[in-house]
Amino acid sequence: MQTPARAVGVLGGGQLGRMLALAGPPLGLRVVGLDPNPQAPMAAVAPMVPATAFDDPQALDALAAQVDVVTWEFENVPVAAAERLARQVPVYPTPRALQIAQDRLPEKRFFRELGVPTAPFAPIGGPADFPAALATTGLPALLKTRRLGYDGKGQRWVHRPDDLPAAFAALGGVPCLLEGAVPFERELSVVAARGRDGGVRTFPLTWNTHRDGILARSVAPAPACPPALQAAADALAAATLQALDYVGVLAIELFQVGDALWVNEFAPRVHNSGHWTQDGARCSQFEQHLRAVAGLPLGDPGLTQPLSVMLNLLGRAPPPQAVLAEPLAHLHLYGKAPRPGRKLGHVNLAGPQDAVLAAAARLEAALAALSARSPDPAPS
Repeated sequence: MQTPARAVGVLGGGQLGRMLALAGPPLGLRVVGLDPNPQAPMAAVAPMVPATAFDDPQALDALAAQVDVVTWEFENVPVAAAERLARQVPVYPTPRALQIAQDRLPEKRFFRELGVPTAPFAPIGGPADFPAALATTGLPALLKTRRLGYDGKGQRWVHRPDDLPAAFAALGGVPCLLEGAVPFERELSVVAARGRDGGVRTFPLTWNTHRDGILARSVAPAPACPPALQAAADALAAATLQALDYVGVLAIELFQVGDALWVNEFAPRVHNSGHWTQDGARCSQFEQHLRAVAGLPLGDPGLTQPLSVMLNLLGRAPPPQAVLAEPLAHLHLYGKAPRPGRKLGHVNLAGPQDAVLAAAARLEAALAALSARSPDPAPS
């Protein structure tokens, strides 16, 4: 039996790293970050290893010397950096999970091999691939870069065959994936964790609403979710975690198509749609991830309140009093400079269903009014 870790290293110092760092001390864990940005959100709450880049060999070695285990908080960490660290300390999840998540083509193939439905898809490396790709996916279809796309970036809709050349050029002519449109009823996600001992814990399905490709609102547990749908999500999460020999928290973004769940993509890390767990679950996703990678027993993912709603604060953060005047609201700010579309924080509301939905509606209206009165922040 492995000795539990006492210090956890995190590649990346964004808001997810910040919230991981805040979850560490109650567990007796010291959390250390590595990020080239000295003003990264995590730097305000945890020690950071100075680095010139995420693959800075001296910085990676310095991090390995200070911790017992390493994880990451975003999936575009160089795989080579994770592999270098893995030669010195345990790294969870495995670099293989990182490698698959960074490229949409092997990601889609991975889930197809698991027997899980996905949108029809076809790789595009250049114009010669257009006819076969269109024949596979049909129209409309969504053209996505295979790498580095997130929050709606790196995507273009294709409604007619003549749209594809311009869409491909607009994305820089890089390797892409064309995906057929999915007739989904709503977007869901499942957040789950696997410990070093192979045990799995799954949070309830979450209903997600996006605006301009960015998550705006999450509701958990997802309303009108029959037990069979939750059981299907639990089985999918367990199969994914097992196939990847995964340790830590993982999120799978899903489409509900009738009574079935189709996979959109997965994130090998804590996830925006799991933020509600901070105030609506017995063990938050951040605590759960640290428990898993550190070799501690997994926590109870059960609900502490009947319903939770998470609202992202995008572009600008309201005055705290505008949020905290709502009794059910829990404010989480990231310490980031305002910028259009940037995630600056989130608000969790947890409690009885009717009260939470009414409070969320009031708060969304107040935030919209505040946004309408204020000019857009200048890009930074």
